[in-house]
Amino acid sequence: MSTPTSTLAFAVATLLLSGNCLGSRKLLVFLIDGFRYDYMDDLQSLPGFKAIVDNGVKVDYTTPDFPSLSYPNYYTLMTGRYCDVHQMTGNYMWDQATTKEFLIGTNPDSRLPMWWDGSEPIWVTMQKLGKKVFMYYWPGCEVEIMGVRSSFCEEYVYDPTVKNLTDSMENALNALRSGKADMAAVYYEKIDIEGHHYGPMSPQVKTAVQRLDVAFQALNQKIKEKDLRDELNIMMFSDHGMTELKWMEKVIELDRSINMSDIVKMMDRGPVVSLWPKQAKYEEVYRALSSVRNMKVYRRNEIPDRFHYKGGKFVSSLTLVADPGWFITESKSKLPFWANSSSQEPEGWQHGWHGYDNEFVDMRGVFLAQGPDFKKNVRAAPIRSVDVYNLMCKTLGIQPLPNNGSWSRVEYLLNGSVSLVGSIWAFILVVVVLSF
Repeated sequence: MSTPTSTLAFAVATLLLSGNCLGSRKLLVFLIDGFRYDYMDDLQSLPGFKAIVDNGVKVDYTTPDFPSLSYPNYYTLMTGRYCDVHQMTGNYMWDQATTKEFLIGTNPDSRLPMWWDGSEPIWVTMQKLGKKVFMYYWPGCEVEIMGVRSSFCEEYVYDPTVKNLTDSMENALNALRSGKADMAAVYYEKIDIEGHHYGPMSPQVKTAVQRLDVAFQALNQKIKEKDLRDELNIMMFSDHGMTELKWMEKVIELDRSINMSDIVKMMDRGPVVSLWPKQAKYEEVYRALSSVRNMKVYRRNEIPDRFHYKGGKFVSSLTLVADPGWFITESKSKLPFWANSSSQEPEGWQHGWHGYDNEFVDMRGVFLAQGPDFKKNVRAAPIRSVDVYNLMCKTLGIQPLPNNGSWSRVEYLLNGSVSLVGSIWAFILVVVVLSF
């Protein structure tokens, strides 16, 4: 039979160990592909972003998961897990057992559960709890994951217009306000596209950022008009940054060092390349590539632990990682956009790329947030992509699944945040006091 003291202690413990739960408000998230950490350094010229920072929080930068590519980090952000846990280890993947391919989500086989069921993304968890998630242009929202599809999915479109973005903002706000959605997620790719085509410091990227800022000015106004300021939390983050890529000067051609007929499969090109050599040629290929300058070649068991990558199901037997600014390919002549001319830049050559070592400065992304659960006008220390998931769960009032994120890196961003350690010590103090 419980005593009044034990009953009170249990009640206090329940309250404290909840970590000062912030409740379950609505959440709107924006994934801005390829938005490098320094694109919004000049906030005075970006009033939309500035208003969000002044009324919310901004971290110095986010460190992406390795490889600093899109699909791996889409899933890291939405699961809080490293790539070798959630298994989405590249934009291009190959399953040696079935010979199935994942081609940046564009081929029918990319929708197979084998690529997606390594971990449960937050939108699936929400729907298992009976909550609704509306997703706009989000890669993978059309896929059945662990037997669950998104409540609403406006499928991905390449090179979205500003109207695509503003329409999705309006529709998302209406769905959240009406109660049709508990969470809405909007994906926007234009910044990444311009960064690839023209380079991270190009006028085209600057213009794209300014247009996005205008859209966020409109968003801030609509939140006021719809009286959502006290009900809605907003988070904006990117998956990775971007670095300058020089044409021809920094291209590593594999066929200059190895016989490509010795390779069973090669996936992707650029900063990270996956190779499966023939078993009889493995050592020969490894030795030859080990002498190539401006890149590193790793046997699977030699991949650095800090990458949290080598345990991935679809990781190749040899992984090539280029030094920043270098580009790996089979041959210049194999590039689909290569023009056979030494006097001019190849047609379609891209001036920006990402995927390099995730600690490389140019790979850093952004995170900012505003809403009733966030502090105001706060600039905070860097976080990692794996940390964002816990923030989303906290503001939505749901229990996070086991993950690799650090609560200590993000709790400061929230109003009334209490660390678990602090809660435990407070509970011990209460029990001691009540025992006398």
